[in-house]
Amino acid sequence: MPAWLLAALASLPILITVILMAGLMWPAKKAMPLAWLAATALAALVWRMEAARIVAASLEGVLMAGNILIIVFGAVLLQNTLTKGGAMAVITRSFQGISRDRRVQAVIIGWMFSSFIEGAAGFGTPAALAAPLLVGLGFPPLAAAVVALIFNSTSVTFGAVGTPVLFGVRTAVSGVLPASVPMQQYLFQVGVWSAAIHLVLGSFLPLLAVCLLTRFFGPNRSFREGLAAAPFAILGGLAFTVPYFLVALLFGPELPSVVGAVIGMFIVVTAARKGFLVPKNNFDFPAAGEAGWQQEWGQAPEPDDTGGRLSVFAAWFPYALIALLLVMTRLPAFGIQPILRSVVLRWDNIFGQDGVRYSFEPLYSPGIMPFALVAVLTAPLYRMKRESTLFAWRTTVKQLVPAAVALFFAVGMVRILVQSAQNQAGLDSMLLVMSRYASQAVGNSWPFVAPFVGVLGSFIAGSNTVSNIMFGGFQYTVAEALGSSRTLTVALQAVGGAIGNMICVHNVVAACAVVGILGREGKIIRINLLPALAYAAGAGLLGLLLVFRLAPGVF
Repeated sequence: MPAWLLAALASLPILITVILMAGLMWPAKKAMPLAWLAATALAALVWRMEAARIVAASLEGVLMAGNILIIVFGAVLLQNTLTKGGAMAVITRSFQGISRDRRVQAVIIGWMFSSFIEGAAGFGTPAALAAPLLVGLGFPPLAAAVVALIFNSTSVTFGAVGTPVLFGVRTAVSGVLPASVPMQQYLFQVGVWSAAIHLVLGSFLPLLAVCLLTRFFGPNRSFREGLAAAPFAILGGLAFTVPYFLVALLFGPELPSVVGAVIGMFIVVTAARKGFLVPKNNFDFPAAGEAGWQQEWGQAPEPDDTGGRLSVFAAWFPYALIALLLVMTRLPAFGIQPILRSVVLRWDNIFGQDGVRYSFEPLYSPGIMPFALVAVLTAPLYRMKRESTLFAWRTTVKQLVPAAVALFFAVGMVRILVQSAQNQAGLDSMLLVMSRYASQAVGNSWPFVAPFVGVLGSFIAGSNTVSNIMFGGFQYTVAEALGSSRTLTVALQAVGGAIGNMICVHNVVAACAVVGILGREGKIIRINLLPALAYAAGAGLLGLLLVFRLAPGVF
C-alpha cells in the first residue's frame, strides 16, 4: 500500500473527530464513539491487530479515562461545595476590589493562577480549577472554558514540576541519545530552548486570549475591546514568561511554571490594584437573560448571598490549601511524593497483551489529594448543613455521568492508535505512519512542522508528557537524518505538545463538565483552533530561524 494512502487511513479517526466536533459541532458523546469505531475497523482490517489486543487497548482507555474523571470529580465537588458554602459569593466580591474588568480577571485567574496549578500538578488540573472559578466570578460558562483551555498551554511544557521534559523527553530519547551527551545536560538544554520559544510567543498569549474573549463573548463582538487591554495583557504575559525563562536557564525544568506564576501573580495583582496599565473603559459580558447572552454560552450561576458570614480569608482558604498541598506533595524536597506514590493499583499486560497496562496512584491523584480532601474538610469549616453537603455531592455525580461516555470512547480510541504498533501486518503504529509520511514530504522544512506533531500528540493523548513519549524519539531521529539540531527539534516538540492542550478532546470534555456545558465541545475546539494554530505556526517559523540562522550550531 502506498505510504500516502496508509497515512491517510491512519489519520481517519482524527479527521472524523475534527470534522464532527469542530466542523459539524457534534458533542463529544456522539462524535467519539464513531471515531473509536473507525480506529477499531482500521486496527482489525488494515493493521490486522488481534481482537484481544483491540479489546485490551479499549479497556485500557476506559480505565485511563477513569483517572481523568476522578480529577474532574474532585474539582467539581470542590466548586459545588464552595458555592453551597457561600465562598464563591465572597470571592466574587473580593475581586471587585482588584478589578471589575473581565479582561483583567481573565489574566489573573486564567493565566497566572492556572499556570501555577499546572506547574505544581499538571494533568488537566488547571482548567478543572480555573474554569469554574471564572464562572463563579460571572463569566459565561463557555467563555470560562475557552479561556481556561487557551491559557493552559505555555506552562504545560514544565507542568507537574517538569514531568513532560524530565520524564517524557527522557523516555523518548533514551537509547538514541549518544553516550557522549549526558542525559541531564540534554534535558536541561531542551528545557532552555523550549522556554526561549515560549518567551517569544507566550508573552502575547494573554493578549490573544482577551481579544478572542471580547470578539466571541463581548456585547459588541469586537477584537478592538481586547486590543484596548493590550498594555495590561502584555504586562501579564511578560510577568510570567520572563521569570519562567530565567528559571529554566538557571535551574532547569522543574520549577519554571511554578516560580514564573508566583512572581507574575504578584506583579499583575499589584498592577491591577493600582490601576497600572489597566484599560480605562471597563469590559463586562452581557447580563444573563439579556439579548446579548446566547443560549449556547450556558447558564449563569444563580446569585448566592449565603457567604456573608465568611471572611475573604476563609473563602480563599480552600484554594490556598490546595496550592500548599500541591507544592508539598509534588516537590521532591519535601519527601512526601514517594510516600504517596508508593500506593499503586496496577494491571499489567491486560488480557495477556504485552505493553497494554493500567496504573492508578490514588493518593497522588489531584482529584483525591487535594481536591476531594479539601472539599470534605471545607464542609465542616464552613459549618455547612448536611443537606447542603449532600446536595453538592449529588450535583457533582449528575454533572459527570454524561462526560464519562465521551471520555471512555475518546481515550479508548487513543489507546488503539498507540497500541497498533504490535500488529500482524508488519506496520508501524498509526501515529508513526502519519508522522513518517509527513517528514518525508516536508524535508528540510521539518522545524516548521515539528510543533504541529507535538500538537497532534497532545490532541490525541491529552497529555504533553505522552505526546513527548510518543513523538520525541521520532522527532530526534528525523532531525538527525536531516542533519539539523536535535535539541531544537525536540524543544519544538515539547512546545507543540503544550499548545495541543488547548484543543485536546480530553481537556475540552473535562472543562465542559466542570462548568456544566457538556455538548459544546465542538464549539470550543473551533474557537481554540485559531490560537492553537497561530501559536504552533509562530513556533514553527521561530524554529526555522533558530535551526538555520540564529542557532545553527546547537546539537
